[in-house]
Amino acid sequence: MDLPVSVLLLKDKFYYHLNKNPFMKTLINSSLILLLTFALPYHIQAQNGSGDWITLFDGETLNGWKASENPETFFIEDGMIVTHGDRSHLFYMGENGDASFKDFEFTADIKTMEGANSGIYFHTEYQEAGWPDKGYEAQINNTYTNDPRKTGSLYGVDDITEQIAEDDEWFTMKVKVEGNHITITVDGDEVVNYTEPENPVREDRPGRLLSSGTVALQGHDPESKVYFKNIKIRRL
Repeated sequence: MDLPVSVLLLKDKFYYHLNKNPFMKTLINSSLILLLTFALPYHIQAQNGSGDWITLFDGETLNGWKASENPETFFIEDGMIVTHGDRSHLFYMGENGDASFKDFEFTADIKTMEGANSGIYFHTEYQEAGWPDKGYEAQINNTYTNDPRKTGSLYGVDDITEQIAEDDEWFTMKVKVEGNHITITVDGDEVVNYTEPENPVREDRPGRLLSSGTVALQGHDPESKVYFKNIKIRRL
């Protein structure tokens, strides 16, 4: 489309004064650099979807989740996921059944009943029966006496033996993975800060390694009752 003569003259006049005024030219160039410096990362972040929290539980259904061996162990009560029954693991599969996370931050609010044992697996994958072979477990255990590993432990790798949360009270657990670095916090207090070495030895659990995968909630045994809500994850 041809521009009107008046517009062309105005354009030429603008560039004439711009070239005659080095200060204005430098100012405009600097402004463009600042704009790109601050805006580009946000554009890239939006393109990749990083930094956006994904709600994994809608408070009403187990859509996007798949339970192993004893699916009746997991049910919904008053907008919460409850685990109470024989051993089972509830894996987050996502809408298409292929949910996978590498570098991420995960958070959930948790409440245990007396003597309960549970956990949150990450970098894991669905399996029909048994304890998950792949991935790490962030332990949930305030007063379960048959296992000394307490809430916040990176199970079997960096264990905590002191009780840091109470039964029948909500606490927030966060798990963060960046590269080969894992941190676990409970109510804002960092309790695990672990860096996986290049060639870790896992004689008892060879699959306990960082890779990528989904998350899973653990139903440990019929005597354990645990509540979960506000379950979210975001990619880093």
